[in-house]
Amino acid sequence: MARGFRAYLHRLGIVHTIPETTDQRRHRHNRGRPGGRPPAFDRQLYHRRNIVERCFNRLKGFRDIATRYEKTATSYEAAVTLASLPLRARSA
Repeated sequence: MARGFRAYLHRLGIVHTIPETTDQRRHRHNRGRPGGRPPAFDRQLYHRRNIVERCFNRLKGFRDIATRYEKTATSYEAAVTLASLPLRARSA
């Protein structure tokens, strides 16, 4: 199943951003040549992705954003903006 997902993402041009784990590396190595070459890993891209994920996790600390109380996209966007202000002030 994962192979199909990877092929689908590859066809869409979505690049690999998560580093390969040691057990995946070992398994690929044990398969030999049919195991394929290791996926490319861009450390800078992974770092930027991690920053975005941590920001979303901090926003989830606000109950109204985590549960999505707002009904419209506009009011939800406003709530996210308001919740981001104290986070931005804390990090600066």
